[in-house]
Amino acid sequence: MKAIVLRSPGEIAVGNLAMPFRCGGEALVKVVSVGICGSDVSAYKGTSRLGVFPRILGHEAVGIIEELPQFETNLRVGDLVVIEPYRYCGRCYPCSIGRTNCCENMSVIGVHQDGAFAEYIAHDLHLLHKVPTSVSFERLVMVEPLTISMQAVKRVGIKEGEHVVITGAGTIGILAALYAKHLGAIPILIDPVDSRLEMAKRGGIEYTINPAKVNALEAVKEITKGRMAEVVIEASGSERAVRDSIDYVSYAGRISLVGYPYNEVPLPTYLITKKELDVKGSRNSVGLFSESIRLVSEGLIDVGLLISAVVKFDELPKYIKELAFNPASYLKVVALLD
Repeated sequence: MKAIVLRSPGEIAVGNLAMPFRCGGEALVKVVSVGICGSDVSAYKGTSRLGVFPRILGHEAVGIIEELPQFETNLRVGDLVVIEPYRYCGRCYPCSIGRTNCCENMSVIGVHQDGAFAEYIAHDLHLLHKVPTSVSFERLVMVEPLTISMQAVKRVGIKEGEHVVITGAGTIGILAALYAKHLGAIPILIDPVDSRLEMAKRGGIEYTINPAKVNALEAVKEITKGRMAEVVIEASGSERAVRDSIDYVSYAGRISLVGYPYNEVPLPTYLITKKELDVKGSRNSVGLFSESIRLVSEGLIDVGLLISAVVKFDELPKYIKELAFNPASYLKVVALLD
């Protein structure tokens, strides 16, 4: 089969590999569409803390089941499925309390093990989610990134009418803003790239702030009539944005950290105490694929808004390189397989 192989940072190409071996409890899935994530680009650039080479990248994937184990399952050969890429151990403390998204032994396809930038992948039955055939393959790719945004939102229990500052208008940030709006909250999106803010506006996000052009703190204060935002979701990974989240949030507010900074960020803990803030991390997602599939399939979240390009499978190396050197040129690039 064909696969996109990252042999080392900066060295990526289409290769021919053996078909994957299907273990018991796994299905063989023919991949039909995949999305490029920021983690794929980080691995290519060599900036990922989790990079092990060589590696088949890719974890945002949709496919058709080709083979199943002999035992009874709700899935059938020919079913269209979205792949949940987070493999968990089921034995550690987080798994024992149902928080499998932060398993101590987490293994994510395309990161810790070979992923879905391939014509076929073998994957656990319980991590395959049947999806409607009426939705386009490229839109279904967005189910997985939407769950990441939903997890960040749910971690801080957003309520109707609350102001929610989202720092970072990448895929996760814009999806978080759209989901917060869907829940009846008032998102305020902050990012220095005007084209991304304009995209969010087209999706119905009323309040956007470019911190390179205006004082973002004063803008948030004005929008919230002095209270500041009850919730901040940090989705950029910017060290400055992580620090600024404590200023954007109200007293007794909540912060959800979903972006990954490259370096540790010094924080004014006195302000966390003074404001009595709830600061929570958000990693992957847990139990959200069904809701995400419904939101995408019913068009309740316009995920198509974020798809910048739909390309051929063999073009993936080209676009990963393009995203590495010109990140503002595209948001989500999706590849379709023949």
